Amino acid sequence: MLQTWLHAASSCKLSPSAPCHPATSSRFTQCRRTISTAAQLEAISTRLVADAAPPQRHARRSSVVMASHGAPPKEYVLAEKPKARLAVFVSGGGSNFKAIHAAILDGRVNAEVAVVVSDVPGCGGVQYAQANGIPTVTYPIPKKGDFPGLTAEQLVESMKSHSVDYVILAGYLKLIPAALVKAFPRAMLNIHPGLLPSFGGKGMYGERVHKAVIASGARFSGPTVHFVDEEFDTGPILAQRVVAVYPTDSPKQLAARVLKQEHQVYPEAVSALVDGRITWREDGIPILWNAH
Repeated sequence: MLQTWLHAASSCKLSPSAPCHPATSSRFTQCRRTISTAAQLEAISTRLVADAAPPQRHARRSSVVMASHGAPPKEYVLAEKPKARLAVFVSGGGSNFKAIHAAILDGRVNAEVAVVVSDVPGCGGVQYAQANGIPTVTYPIPKKGDFPGLTAEQLVESMKSHSVDYVILAGYLKLIPAALVKAFPRAMLNIHPGLLPSFGGKGMYGERVHKAVIASGARFSGPTVHFVDEEFDTGPILAQRVVAVYPTDSPKQLAARVLKQEHQVYPEAVSALVDGRITWREDGIPILWNAH
């Protein structure tokens, strides 16, 4: 179990999105001899990542941190860019939308929200957008009520009319139409409250995921940020965070710990996307590079 956790922690927190320094590797070696509980694992992982990561700066980034397995390509240089324009899709309260918007306002994400799309016109995410002067549209056409909605073709045109650069799914529960996926190749992200590829697919969202994780006996869970394709939760994985699952956890208790990590990892992933700090392996796996 310890080896499994160390592998997950390495891939999710210490490489390459949080570079692993030699001192950190040494401390992990020492910790292996003494760690015995999931609580200790999670606490020590958080402390070591905090020690190893470069200090966060809200100013625009101008260089790239070397990943643990090597440096980015020579031509990979950050430059000042105009703010990217985002379309954010929501179906509920929009807590991840709010976390991303907060990161935009304090300078961590070089973007602006151009439009919010929802299948639930009166949801909390839409209300938040309207309160902040952000345009909203409805997709798909609601089966009930008098709200005007868009067809898939109209949705693509709406993204063009709002000059959208990237699409960010933040708790949107409907399947994205293929036409929109094709219009935004490698430019559309989603966040899932479980460690994909496990506990994903149609109908697996929110508390359903956390119930399934607890029922399976899994010792660890966490959010996954991935690119979007034509299916539910099958696009290439960009970033993950790991949290412990305790024997006495309720779905709500686990959800609270996972959500806390969602609000951290998603703005970081969106920032990398709009900065151009994502490269792709030949086999189609994305790599996120930290900036400082």
